[in-house]
Amino acid sequence: MLKNYFDLIRVPQWIKNLFVFVPLLFSMHFFESDYFIISLKAFFIFCLASSFIYIINDLVDLEADANHPKKKNRPLPSGKISKKSAVILSVVILFIFFGLAFDTNVEFKYFLTAFVILNVLYSFYFKHIVILDVFSIAAGFSIRVLAGAAIISVPISDWLILTTMFISLFLGVMKRHSELEQVSQSTTVSTRKVLTDYSVTFANQMATVAAAGVVICYALYTVSPRTVSVFGTENLIYTTPFVVFGIFRYMYLEYLNQKGENTTQIMLTDVPMIVTVLLYTLTTVLIIYKII
Repeated sequence: MLKNYFDLIRVPQWIKNLFVFVPLLFSMHFFESDYFIISLKAFFIFCLASSFIYIINDLVDLEADANHPKKKNRPLPSGKISKKSAVILSVVILFIFFGLAFDTNVEFKYFLTAFVILNVLYSFYFKHIVILDVFSIAAGFSIRVLAGAAIISVPISDWLILTTMFISLFLGVMKRHSELEQVSQSTTVSTRKVLTDYSVTFANQMATVAAAGVVICYALYTVSPRTVSVFGTENLIYTTPFVVFGIFRYMYLEYLNQKGENTTQIMLTDVPMIVTVLLYTLTTVLIIYKII
């Protein structure tokens, strides 16, 4: 039973909430315990908020998921957890994460509320509207970063926000591309209604634009006068190859191996991607904190 509830609240998907630590990493306070604990609290709050949204989404898509070859095995459509239990759990989680956010600053509360409202609207409406569905996903990641900056009261570069937005758009588009490929290969797969408004060619073009946006915005962030002034070094540009490799690796996994639908699985199982993320983080820390 415990595993079923873990599956319902999507614990592996919590990795996406690591975006709240991005402002901490670039704030020059990464090794200060007070800042880290506050950011960790924000991470846990967003994990609970995400789980609340996943339950709402599963309740909304219950009938469609029951007819899907893979999603039918989820706790709700399979009947392992009842609708009543799911509703009760969602209400409990809602009260817990808003309770934890009670003593945070006002700006963080605004971003948290915006995150919840955006994702509820996505579950009911936005995910059925072409392009807006992908932008809604991207907005969710951007809100995580902004909330991470708000809770520790530090400014964040506009270039870094744009980089986050393009990364989110890229991941969302690659997910749609993967779903479209599955549809083209099988006539028995139940799909999202919005996929009828997409095509593989259009998804490819969007992915190319988003990937270029990630690389360009991040490169400009590393050499911007504000970045060089704050960190006192121009060496951050040497972290750009890790970003480029990560983007290319993800495209490779999707276009050649069709693994782009599950971002979490890629980040947790693909060794080259894991090594790239670790090397990027290590190099960034060494440069920003002048360890080298």
